[in-house]
Amino acid sequence: MNFVEVNDVILHYMDEGNPAGPPLIFINSLGTDLRIWGAVVPHFATDYRVIRHDKRGHGLSDCPNPPFTIHQHAQDMVGLLHHLEVEQAILVGISVGGMIALEFAARYPRRVERLVLCDTAPKIGTPHMWDERIDTLRANGMAHLGDAILSRWFAPSFAEREPALCRGAYHMLTRTSVDGYTGTCEALRDADLWSDVTKIQVPTLVLCGAEDLATTPEDAAQLADAMPNASCQLIADAAHLPCIEQPEIMATKISAFLSGGNVSDTQLDNSKVDGKMNTKFDQGMDVRRSVLGDAHVDRAEQNKTDFDADFQRMITEFAWGTVWSGGTLDRRDRHLLTIGLMAALGKEHELAMHIRATRNTGVTSDEVKEVFHQVAVYAGVPAANRAFAVAKEVYAELERPQTG
Repeated sequence: MNFVEVNDVILHYMDEGNPAGPPLIFINSLGTDLRIWGAVVPHFATDYRVIRHDKRGHGLSDCPNPPFTIHQHAQDMVGLLHHLEVEQAILVGISVGGMIALEFAARYPRRVERLVLCDTAPKIGTPHMWDERIDTLRANGMAHLGDAILSRWFAPSFAEREPALCRGAYHMLTRTSVDGYTGTCEALRDADLWSDVTKIQVPTLVLCGAEDLATTPEDAAQLADAMPNASCQLIADAAHLPCIEQPEIMATKISAFLSGGNVSDTQLDNSKVDGKMNTKFDQGMDVRRSVLGDAHVDRAEQNKTDFDADFQRMITEFAWGTVWSGGTLDRRDRHLLTIGLMAALGKEHELAMHIRATRNTGVTSDEVKEVFHQVAVYAGVPAANRAFAVAKEVYAELERPQTG
């Protein structure tokens, strides 16, 4: 067993798999411990360094006095990764674990390579709901609500099919300390991460059990729609904990996403549960609009003729729907790379277009300046000099007050 002290809390963790592989962090749900990933981990142990830990108040980790916050849970993970000398990782979080992953990605974007958010939302439940649960458990103990909570963890068909496993899950839940469980309930009650969601640029897969009543498929679709570079998929015959109910299907979807795409092998080009983005063209158009803006894309579509329609479709599908939508780079890095290439190649019209688009991707003028310095070193001072001139014109244009 492995333990480390971070933020005055002793955390229990496991560090397994391929030590030379990309770090893959699994983050647990409320009332569970690292064992919930037991059937998922073997699918990644050959290629990834797999890290799991028990949150404060859960499993074998310390339980300090409540309340806790989502930020504290994320900071615990910062300390653990520092101890393990992990600079960047792929995060897979379920339920409150997904919120912890969101908090971590929002605060430390450069430390997250990819993000998998399972059966979660930026805000879960209502303050009244959480207060009622907290008061009931503190008055009566964990077993008082054990069956009720478990009925929301698993689909009815799973409970009938795997009664022994469900009983084991009941023991894991009810043997969690009241302080540990309710302390994290308070973290959930007080957390609202919606303002952070749109800032997270890394490629993200949102997964949800098709029968989840706690964080519903509609919640998952809403989360994916709000994130700049996210797709959403459902897991059939599962409720709130598909890592236990359907571990092989879940692992397959995560593996396909990590191998380079935002879509599953079964859904092909489908990437939204509500059908909003169901082809490479639709996906590309969505990314194109998020980067360049609706006004620009609308003008381009209006100016399109039969002569260039096939070309425009090819660019949307290949450039925006494939290159900009897959791989491991986040959208901001992709945009900085594009700006550097346009500057180096002297493509002034496209460079100006992408400087304007920095309003949509969060790329700052200081970051653009650094890219132009790189251009000066590796592509020549004249190219960088012209790039600075183009960028200055665009920034001045953006600062002018709009009239009409």
